[in-house]
Amino acid sequence: MSSVAFETQRAALADVVAIPVTPFAEDGSVAEDTHRALLRRLLDGGITTLTPNGNTGEFYALTPEERRLVTELTIDEAGERAVVLVGVGHDIPTAVASARHARELGAQMVMVHQPVHPYVSQAGWVDYHRAVAEAVPELGVVPYIRNAQLTGARLAELADTCPNVIGVKYAVPDAARFAAFARDAGLERFVWVAGLAEPYAPSYFSAGATGFTSGLVNVAPAVSLNMIEALRSGDYRAAMKVWEQIRRFEELRAANGSADNVTVVKEALASLGLCRREVRPPSRPLPESGRAEVAAIAAGWSI
Repeated sequence: MSSVAFETQRAALADVVAIPVTPFAEDGSVAEDTHRALLRRLLDGGITTLTPNGNTGEFYALTPEERRLVTELTIDEAGERAVVLVGVGHDIPTAVASARHARELGAQMVMVHQPVHPYVSQAGWVDYHRAVAEAVPELGVVPYIRNAQLTGARLAELADTCPNVIGVKYAVPDAARFAAFARDAGLERFVWVAGLAEPYAPSYFSAGATGFTSGLVNVAPAVSLNMIEALRSGDYRAAMKVWEQIRRFEELRAANGSADNVTVVKEALASLGLCRREVRPPSRPLPESGRAEVAAIAAGWSI
């Protein structure tokens, strides 16, 4: 399939790529109606790219059945209003089955989570992603790269055999490394998504990214859209004004090795009455002492 066939998918990646939360009910199950309401809020707020089963959605804490449910709810709610990029991962058969399930439901892309394995070779990284990409040649495939050792040449090698690898979610916290990696792999060949969200978006855009992921968008879609509009127009001063606005919120998420990454987002949503604050282990709800600050930040965004 030619790259022309992936124009819609490429355009969807060059945007705010929202990573929705997975809200839980009082009994601990996925709160389906709340999930739908949160998705509609994103869509109504102008978001047109959704990633179910991303890290902000607590991918690794969901059961296989819950991951399928989250995919189904998201694709159903999105309809024609958004492009859906489904997170897949774990062992190769599980990742392939998830990708095929996404395809059957009408998703247009899959994001392949960084392989969770203590021993990742660069050639093995290519093999893992090739197995997924070859199983769903009709779908756009987006590797989620958190491995600082991986070289751009390896990504180019993967795409040589799998032309449906069209974009990259790059999440190594090093703007200089990103700039080099993107140029080694092919700056124009892939859509580069800043995978560390709004805090890194300005520096990564300056090096060639055209989209960024966001968990904050669950709370304040307009704030994320303000940032991408500024970045698209090359107005870095305006982008950094937004950066200053979200700085404290994102610092709370990033503290202690990102221990409260999802916790802070859900706490903000809980403060707005939009979902319960519960997260699953190994995450943990925010202690009482931290809740007021998060609520004040969310309230300050005039949502």
